[in-house]
Amino acid sequence: MARKIGSRYTANQILGRGSAGTVWLGEGPEGPVAVKLLREDLASDQELVGRFVQERTALLGLDHPNVVSVRDLVVDGNDLALVMDLVRGTDLRTRLERERRLAPEAAVAIVADVADGLAAAHAKGVVHRDVKPENILLDMQGPLGPGGSHRALLTDFGVAKLIDSPKRTRATKIIGTPDYLAPEIVEGLPPRASVDIYALATVLYELLAGFTPFGGGHPGAVLRRHVTETVVPLPGIPEELWQLLVQCLAKAPASRLRASELAARLREQLPLLAGMPPLDVDEPDADTDPDAEKPAAVTAPGEPPAPARIRRGAVPLVPGAKPDSNRDTHTSMRVPGPDELAGGARGTARAPRPAGAPRPGSARHRVAARRRRVTLTVAAVVLAAAAGVGTWLATADDDASAPPRETRHSAPESP
Repeated sequence: MARKIGSRYTANQILGRGSAGTVWLGEGPEGPVAVKLLREDLASDQELVGRFVQERTALLGLDHPNVVSVRDLVVDGNDLALVMDLVRGTDLRTRLERERRLAPEAAVAIVADVADGLAAAHAKGVVHRDVKPENILLDMQGPLGPGGSHRALLTDFGVAKLIDSPKRTRATKIIGTPDYLAPEIVEGLPPRASVDIYALATVLYELLAGFTPFGGGHPGAVLRRHVTETVVPLPGIPEELWQLLVQCLAKAPASRLRASELAARLREQLPLLAGMPPLDVDEPDADTDPDAEKPAAVTAPGEPPAPARIRRGAVPLVPGAKPDSNRDTHTSMRVPGPDELAGGARGTARAPRPAGAPRPGSARHRVAARRRRVTLTVAAVVLAAAAGVGTWLATADDDASAPPRETRHSAPESP
C-alpha cells in the first residue's frame, strides 16, 4: 500500500525492516529512491527531531561512490524519514547467509570499498557508529571488481547518532551491535572515527572466517570479550593481511589505521590473494576454559582433512594477572563508572576509591604516601630497637642462671 512521505515522495513497497525503522522503495521528483522511515516513537521525540534537522547539512554533504547518498530528510507530522539513493542489489549480510564466507580477494575488495567511503565521511567529521554487514550494500548493476566482487556502499549514516539521546538511552546502555562494538565504546568513552575502523576490521574477519572474532552467546559475554580477549589468528591468509587485521582490531584506538590508510593497504594485498579459495575453519569452541586441551581431530583414510579449529585467547584486565576465563561473569556486563575506568581503551579497570580517599597521583596522595613511609620507617626502628633490647635481656638472664665456669691458671714450668 503506497503512502505519501512529505510532499515530494511516495513510498510504494517495503524493502526491509531494521531496529530503527523500515526501508521502502519510493518515488521522488528525480525517479526511484529508497526511503528509510524511522519508527513512530522516534518521530514523536521532539529532541530527536531537532537533532535530525541539525544533522541534515552533514548527511546531505556526504557524496562518494562508496556511500549511499542521502538526498533529503523529511519531517512531516509523525513521519521522520531519510530519502536515499536506490541501490539495485543486496546487502552483505544476505550474501554471507548464502555463502557463509567469501574468498579472501573478494572480501578484501569489498572492505577496501567501505574503507574509502569511511575516509570521505571521517574527513567531514561524520562517524558512522554502526558498521556491519547489514549496512553494507552491494551494487549488482555495476561492473565486477577483484575476485568477482560487486561495488560496496555504506548506508545508514547518522542513524545510530540520532537515536542515541540521553532521554532514550541511560548511561548503562550501549547503542550499537555487540559483535562490532569497539572496546572504548564498551568502556563508556565517546565514539570517534577509530570505532568505525574496529567495526570494519570485524566485518573483514567475518567475511574471511564466517564468524566474528568475539561473537557468540549472551550480548554481555560478547561485550566483555571485546575488552578482555585477544583476536585469534586465521590460518591460511598472508601474514601481511593478518597484521593489518590485528592492527585495526587493537584495543587502543590510537594504534588503528585511518580509513584511507586501511583502504590503500588492503588494495596492496589483492594481487597476493588472487585465486585463493575461501578459508576452511571452524568457529571456536564455546568452552569456559580457554586453556583446556582439545583432542585432535581424527579423519579416516582418504577423507579430506577436518577444518582447522581456532581458539579464542584471553588477556587479563590487570597486567600480570591470570586471564579471567569464567564466562558466567560476562553476563553482568555494564558500562563502568568514571572512577572504575583506567587505561582508557586499553581495557583495564581499577577499583573505585573509597569516599574521601585522595586520587592517585594527586598532591594529597603523594603527601599521604610520604606520611605512610615515615610511619613505617619509625615503626621499623622501634621494632628493631625492641628486638635488640629483648635479645640483650634474654642473654643477661641466661648468664645469671648459668653455673660458675671453671677458672684455670697455668703456672710457669720449672726448669
